[in-house]
Amino acid sequence: MAGFPAFRSRNFRLFFAGQSISLVGAWMQRVAMSWLAYRLTDSEFLLGVVGFSGQIPIFVFTSVAGVFADRWNRRRALLYTQALAMVQAAALAWLYYAGTLEVWHLIALSLVLGLVNAFDMPLRQSFMLEMVGDKDALGSAIALNSSMFNAARMIGPAVAGLLIGFLGEGVCFVVNAVTYVTVLAALAAMRVAPVPREGEPQRVLHELAEGARYAWRHPSIRAILLLVPLVSVVGLPYTVLLPVFARDVLGGGADTLGYLMTGVGLGALVGALLLASRQTVAGLERWVVFSTLLFSVGLFVFALSSWLAVSIVFLTAVGFGLTTLFAAGNTALQTLVQDDLRGRVLGLYLTSVIGLFPFGSLLAGAVAEKIGAPDTIAACAVITFLGGVFFSGKLATLRNDLRSAAGNESSDFSRAP
Repeated sequence: MAGFPAFRSRNFRLFFAGQSISLVGAWMQRVAMSWLAYRLTDSEFLLGVVGFSGQIPIFVFTSVAGVFADRWNRRRALLYTQALAMVQAAALAWLYYAGTLEVWHLIALSLVLGLVNAFDMPLRQSFMLEMVGDKDALGSAIALNSSMFNAARMIGPAVAGLLIGFLGEGVCFVVNAVTYVTVLAALAAMRVAPVPREGEPQRVLHELAEGARYAWRHPSIRAILLLVPLVSVVGLPYTVLLPVFARDVLGGGADTLGYLMTGVGLGALVGALLLASRQTVAGLERWVVFSTLLFSVGLFVFALSSWLAVSIVFLTAVGFGLTTLFAAGNTALQTLVQDDLRGRVLGLYLTSVIGLFPFGSLLAGAVAEKIGAPDTIAACAVITFLGGVFFSGKLATLRNDLRSAAGNESSDFSRAP
């Protein structure tokens, strides 16, 4: 643990233990919902609709939720969001074992979970600094948070694939509901000093606009918030089409889907742990470019592969690239942003990372029905590669801003001119 500064915090150790277990259940549910939707409909488009319904509330509400993340007691609010997510998983399990679960239920309950996540994500990300209590350990905490997410992505889908084959999708919903107990217990056991909120709250739209202006006037923040949505909209929808590759391209079943997602999770875990061990923000700007290009090349080769082993290897590169891109971008933003706007800027970041993803999912599903999943994903890889090349021209500005932030955290170097 000496190599990971965030583990010096008792609060973060509690969070890491509880969330690690809960996230395995969440990934099991995600695979089960995806596989069940495709099994019930045999439609790439409806598969995209299920993905869209789970993500569209994040696009609509996450930026607004960032305003409330700057107002609320974040630990207490996270207890509510995690409890609501547990109820959603229990509802899926009940409908499944009652024999009444249909595709419209999957869409509706995906919408519910998306709404919960829209508030949970900016709360959790902006709570990170309160939780560790040390800005020097913030980058480590963000990367470790990403590592447990991706360790769960490696374990959860593999377990889900096996359980679905033997017991059906419903068991994954049950397991997910039960695992939320661990993260609720961890949050309840934390000792976090309340953070005083300065000034009187303004109108929500006024505060939201203030955060947007702040982000746009800073070239480094603006560059990250332009690159990330490109990758999210164009590159990330490959995840929605993985069941198509598993069954129709590679000739497998639910276990094959689990193997593919495990490959993604393995690469993501390695990348996150590598970033978590870093003691400084120096060089993060190079990681953003390298990660984007690696993700694009890995995705392109995966799209052309018809061999399971080759597909897994290059999905490992995809997972590594995507995770290091998002973790490095998140760390850079949290280093640059001033504390009283943290929730709002992270709300914009999460909207661009995850909130725009449903539009890509819907588009990818529609295009794949016309030209096929492999050609769709290959074209997406080319576009994200070009985005990485363009962003490389912004490295000098981001490098200088990160050096200024690391050298003088109390300065106003990052305020809008």
